[in-house]
Amino acid sequence: MIEKLRQMMEEAKQKMDRAASLADAEELRVKYLGKKGELTEILRSMGSLPPEERKTLGQAANSARSQLEQLLNENMERFRQMEKAAELSAETIDVTEPGQGIPIGAKHLLTITTDEIIRVFSGMGFSVSEGPEVETVFNNFDALNSPPNHPSRDMTDTFYISEDVLLRTQTSPVQVRTLLSQKPPIKVIAPGRCFRCDTPDATHSPMFQQVEGLAVDEGITMSDLKGVLDRFAKSLFGSSEKTRFRPHHFPFTEPSAEMDVSCFKCGGKGCRFCKGSGWIEIMGCGMVHPNVLKVGGVDTERYTGFAFGMGVERIALLKYEVDDIRLIYENDARFIRQFK
Repeated sequence: MIEKLRQMMEEAKQKMDRAASLADAEELRVKYLGKKGELTEILRSMGSLPPEERKTLGQAANSARSQLEQLLNENMERFRQMEKAAELSAETIDVTEPGQGIPIGAKHLLTITTDEIIRVFSGMGFSVSEGPEVETVFNNFDALNSPPNHPSRDMTDTFYISEDVLLRTQTSPVQVRTLLSQKPPIKVIAPGRCFRCDTPDATHSPMFQQVEGLAVDEGITMSDLKGVLDRFAKSLFGSSEKTRFRPHHFPFTEPSAEMDVSCFKCGGKGCRFCKGSGWIEIMGCGMVHPNVLKVGGVDTERYTGFAFGMGVERIALLKYEVDDIRLIYENDARFIRQFK
C-alpha cells in the first residue's frame, strides 16, 4: 500500500506539471482528492490492515494529502492569475472612443415656479425667510387673529400632532416669527410646504406649497400692496396683463382682498381656460390686521403693513397649462423633462 501511495504521488506530480489550465487542475483534484479519488480509496482500505501498518499508512497518506493539496492550490492560483491577465489583456479600453452620454436632469416644475416668484420679489427688495413645517397652534392660528371657532381649526381641515402642535396649514406663521424676531421696516417672502386635510383630486392635495409675503413700514397703504402685486403679475404672466382686486375676508388682514389677473389665454375676452369670465384668481391679500402687528410688538400707531399669499401649484398650473395637480407629485420623469 505504501508503494502504491508512492507511485500515485509520482504520477500526480507529473500530471500536475503537464496541466495547462484551471480546468485541468480541477480535474486532477477530483481524480486524487475527490470523494471517489485514488487517495480517498487508499484511506478507505486502511480498515483491513493490522494496527501497526494502519498507523504507518495513515501517516504517509496524510502527508501525501497535504502535499497534493499544496501542489493543487499553487497550480490553481497560477492558472487563475493567467486567466485574469488574459481577460485584462482582451478588455483593453480604447480611451479615444466617445463615452456614453449622461442625460442632464431638469428642475421640477414647482422649483421653477418658486424660483420665478422669488426672483420677481427679490427684484423689489424682498428677502426670503423660512419657518418650520411643524408649528404651534399659537403661531398658526391665535397670533393670526383666527378665533377659536374658526372652521379652519377643525380636525377635518388641520393635521394636529397634539393639542398645541400641528402641521402648518399655511406659510402665514412665518409672518408671526418674523414680527417677533425683526423690527420694522420688514419686507420678506416665505416659500414653503403646507398641509391640510384635503382629498386629492385634479385641483387639491393634502400637501401643497405657498409663498407668503409681508411688508411692514411707516406709511404703507393698500395702494402699495396693489402696486407690488400688479408688478408681480406683469413680470410673471406678461406686461400686457391687467389685475383687479375683489373684497374678501381673512382673519389676519383688514381690509382683505383677492387678486385676479386677466386671462393670458384669451386676453380677457372669455374662454374655457378662464371659464368665460376673462379673469383668473391667483392669490389672497390685504393690510395686516392690527392684532397681528401687536403680537409682534409693533407700534400700530406708527407702522402699517400688507400681506399676501399664493399657492405655488396654482401659479404653476395656470402659467404652464397643466390640468391636474396630481401630475406634479407623481414623479414621472417624462412630465418633468417637458419644462427643461
